[in-house]
Amino acid sequence: MILEFSIANYLSFREKVTFSMLANSSKGLEDNYIKINDKKILKTSAIYGANASGKSNLFKILTSVVLMLRLSNNYDINAKLPIIPFKFDNDSLKKPSEFEIKFIIKDVRYVYGFIADENKIYDEYLYYYPNGRETKIFDRTNINEYSYSQKDERKLKELESKNSSNKFFLATATNWNYEKTKPAYEFLTKSISVCSNLEELKSMAFNIYETESKDLKNFALDFLKKTDFNIEDYKVSKVDIPQELITGMPDFILKTMQEKPKAYQVLFKHKNSDNYLSLDEESLGTQVMFSFIPFLADTLKNKKVLVIDELDKSLHPFLVQYIVEMFNNKEINKNGSQLIFNTHDTNLLDLNILRRDQIWFTEKTKENGMSDLYPLSDFSVRKKENVEKGYLLGRYGAVPFIKNDFNLWEEE
Repeated sequence: MILEFSIANYLSFREKVTFSMLANSSKGLEDNYIKINDKKILKTSAIYGANASGKSNLFKILTSVVLMLRLSNNYDINAKLPIIPFKFDNDSLKKPSEFEIKFIIKDVRYVYGFIADENKIYDEYLYYYPNGRETKIFDRTNINEYSYSQKDERKLKELESKNSSNKFFLATATNWNYEKTKPAYEFLTKSISVCSNLEELKSMAFNIYETESKDLKNFALDFLKKTDFNIEDYKVSKVDIPQELITGMPDFILKTMQEKPKAYQVLFKHKNSDNYLSLDEESLGTQVMFSFIPFLADTLKNKKVLVIDELDKSLHPFLVQYIVEMFNNKEINKNGSQLIFNTHDTNLLDLNILRRDQIWFTEKTKENGMSDLYPLSDFSVRKKENVEKGYLLGRYGAVPFIKNDFNLWEEE
């Protein structure tokens, strides 16, 4: 489970901000968090803010970190890292970006972080807390100066030559079978799923459906039934792309094809009908929800973290609320899986659904375009306060201020 992550000088976040999944001491909605040792860890969090305020950037950064770690062992020594600093002032443009994440694996807390730009990783570290005491696994400074615990120094020293200035030592050590880095590496690269681009999401989802287990089929049909999509069966398969489409492809693409290309065919059977509708005949909301379902099932079953950019995209507010309540429900979410999402759906701004520490805001300053991130719990909010109304009135910031003096026909 993610405890918190911090970023600085990364995309629109110039100054350090910290997003936290740790519950505060306030009471209420106790099903919305899980207790591990002395910590209360939230199962869900929602992020609100105006368009272009930094909501999606927060998730882009998390995606970049996951992908950099996954691909690190394949990097050429001259490969550039996909790290983009804050660009609206020259000083920040010349400085490296910073990232740190705290998380728990099997009741043991870990802290991993790095400082890097597109060319080099300057600092990198991994600590963990077995028996509650801080223990260093490795600490990398000045690009290639490493330190370890005395017990592991001999083994890790041998791996330094396997690393390079643009590769993450966490990935290198794990690739060379160092057991103490493996849990952290696997959590960061396999247990965090970020859903943003719908077309990519569809492709990944259909691939899962094609080889689906009986459990996924049951979960999907049960979910579609309970959420009133009127769908009682579906089929996902690969079919040959029609010849007329292949004929219209450029020659340079046709020459690279080793076999006839295929595409996914997705069909839905609705209640009280024997005929199947194709994916294109379904609403955008059905397409989005069907693409989300495999990730919801996998996250809930395997104690993962699901991060969704615009959860409310083409989905009814009641359906969005249902998904959030699934994660907060201790009978459904028995493993402590987490859902982090951004949204414009203000129906969730209800203290009977989400706690104050589960609601976050992003706001961008007009003066320098810098994003800020803060929770609702920073404000003095009464238990029965109408948070939705307060947000729409701008009480907590993070809303666009729109001028109403635009006149297309104004004469000069």
